[in-house]
Amino acid sequence: MSQATIPADLAEWLIQQNVRDVELAFADVHGFARGKTLPAKAFIKGQPLRIARAVPIQSCIGEFPDYRYYGEHDPDVTLVPDFATLRQVPWAKTPRASVICDCVDHDGSLAPLAPRSALKAVLARYAAFGWTPVVAPELEFYIFAAHGDPQQPFQPPTLRSGRREAGFDSFSFSSLNDLEAYFDDLYRACEMLGIATDTFVHEMGPSQFEINLKHGDALALADQTFLFKTALKEIGNRHGLSVVCMAKPLPGQPGSSMHLHQSVVDQHGDNVFSRADGEASETFYGFIAGLQRYLPELMPLFCPSPNSYRRFVKGMAAPVNLSWGLDNRSVGLRVPVSGPEGRRVENRLPGCDANPYLSLAASLGAGLLGIEGRLQPSEPATGNVFKSERASLPNTLDAACEAMAGGDAAAQLFGAEFSAAYLAVKEVELTHYHSQITPWERQYLGLLA
Repeated sequence: MSQATIPADLAEWLIQQNVRDVELAFADVHGFARGKTLPAKAFIKGQPLRIARAVPIQSCIGEFPDYRYYGEHDPDVTLVPDFATLRQVPWAKTPRASVICDCVDHDGSLAPLAPRSALKAVLARYAAFGWTPVVAPELEFYIFAAHGDPQQPFQPPTLRSGRREAGFDSFSFSSLNDLEAYFDDLYRACEMLGIATDTFVHEMGPSQFEINLKHGDALALADQTFLFKTALKEIGNRHGLSVVCMAKPLPGQPGSSMHLHQSVVDQHGDNVFSRADGEASETFYGFIAGLQRYLPELMPLFCPSPNSYRRFVKGMAAPVNLSWGLDNRSVGLRVPVSGPEGRRVENRLPGCDANPYLSLAASLGAGLLGIEGRLQPSEPATGNVFKSERASLPNTLDAACEAMAGGDAAAQLFGAEFSAAYLAVKEVELTHYHSQITPWERQYLGLLA
């Protein structure tokens, strides 16, 4: 894979829009945008741009794992733009564009450490069957007042009435009106970025919202989700707000998820989860069985931080189980009511803190392993599983990483190099996390004799 030549119409568009710079961006393992910026004239001429191969696996505290995980000589990768993603940056005062890039090794292959490469690897395996996954992410997030001190708790913004939300105002419209200026700018940004939004709803937490993206091609939706999460924060900053995608930002309040709706179509556009007679297919059951079998090994890709596991609280619609059932929100794998053409599986485990490329790659990959292995799922659950469920998934990041290291699902799907590097990043972060002394410890343990 070599540096691509920009299409003439896009070059002309950059000139007409008087774009000064172009951001060549990609998502690191946390879903954070990284990359470099080129003058638009240099971008149009096709100037190659390189960046350190280690950048996709930079930890959230800014440190890197050992050299052996990305190359002893600290090599580069080339940023190869996907021109279909070229858009003007909505929040830039001076005209600026951005384009999502693949990270490409010197031999021309996709760099295995980049999350977009991981998703592309899984999608290539589907393509070998003549299949295309169709997905729709649902993203929950909190909007807080500007927050500059991490030692202090988050607070909802002050609304028109002078009050702050106390929570459990779900499905109301009042906060949409209170934050109208923010959401107007957000939707304008989504239009500019090519993000197809769908349902909007106020969720159960104070100033917690959910915006769903319209279903479509998995790579395109991963790109859109990556850009959407960036837009949430950038537009928030313009309005003096802190938009937070943590899985559990407030104690005692609901966490934020990123539910993934998934189906698969063949080359004719027919849903392979349904037979010609409209009944569920063996492929559908194999997909569910693969999720049940392999999700425990892939949890660090759905729940990537210690905070992620605080979201799993009984009674708050965040199931930590591998049960599946029809139109049942107490299970981890929900099958919504639909016609045969819309038959799909909703993976309710990922948090909004998950990297969209990696969570989609892991979920679709686990399902594909189940299809390839002709696995059979458990019987569908009925009733409220919350009342009787036993946690069947790791409940800490430490345990999740141990399960991932002890299995082979990640290596099967993404290769041993990515799997080892990802776990090394988590080790760096967990070592730092466990070295901290929390306010809880100071409050309750500091008084003990």
